Amino acid sequence: MNKIGILTSGGDAPGMNAAIRAVVKAAEHFGVSIVGFQNGYEGLINGNFYDLTYEKVEDIASKGGTILKTSRSAAFMTEEGRQQAVHTLKENNINNLVVVGGEGSFKGAQKLHQLGVTVAAIPGTIDNDLTYTDYAIGFDTTLNTVLDCVRKIKDSGSSHNKTTIVEVMGRYCGDLAVYSALAGEGEIISAPEYKLTFDDICHHLKKKIQKGKFDNLILVTERMYDLQELQHYIQEKTQVSTRTTVLGFVQRGGEPSAFDRVLAAKMGVEAVSLLLNGQSGIAVGIRNNRIIHVGLDELEEQTADKSANESLLRVLLP
Repeated sequence: MNKIGILTSGGDAPGMNAAIRAVVKAAEHFGVSIVGFQNGYEGLINGNFYDLTYEKVEDIASKGGTILKTSRSAAFMTEEGRQQAVHTLKENNINNLVVVGGEGSFKGAQKLHQLGVTVAAIPGTIDNDLTYTDYAIGFDTTLNTVLDCVRKIKDSGSSHNKTTIVEVMGRYCGDLAVYSALAGEGEIISAPEYKLTFDDICHHLKKKIQKGKFDNLILVTERMYDLQELQHYIQEKTQVSTRTTVLGFVQRGGEPSAFDRVLAAKMGVEAVSLLLNGQSGIAVGIRNNRIIHVGLDELEEQTADKSANESLLRVLLP
């Protein structure tokens, strides 16, 4: 008899609960029992799981975070840890696994697939840094959180004619900063794909001021700059009062958007369908508004086309 396990791994993302709900409901629709592992791959190693039913997940889609909890497992990085995870699945007759997470979680899913586990992965990461899919679960909610915060910061900036540097998450992917700028909430943008030097930023800022724009917002992706150093450099070179705001983990929380809930539902059902049709080692995604799936071993070959974003930024943020 088929039995499916599900876990959420890595950083939490709004919409993970909606994905759990979809997987559980799809499994029950096909007459398959399902269990949830707690704390990601740690729960898989330690055999920490419980039965999931329709009643337990009926009202979770609107909640942020993940009811299964999540973690980054050092033990799973070892061969011994992965073998113990496989043993847990076999011992409990769990012959299918759904992993919801980001890049690191997908690499773990691929390792399990190589060890003979039938596994499907669903992208859940606010960074949106998985290039095979247009969107990951959680990105849309986080983007709207960023926009809400930035609007409030701009209200204060316009009142005092101040320049503000706002750092958003994204790790090595600039989508949060870029999409925020494209939505109209930033005058200057610097992201990993379009990185500006300190002098570039000052040059753009002076042009804005010359055009009569005295309250400017500079959106940057995390890990790119020492913000205090950048702030002091701008003030020294432009004589413009500048402050910094790091949005931090406020971006991870909150009620998932309708887009993320629907996306999670579509991906969850697709993952279960693929598993029950005997497919394994696959990642579910969305491209051109269609649900797709690719092999986990193909992910490194996937590249994102950023040219359209770059063209838009050049027009909108001259």
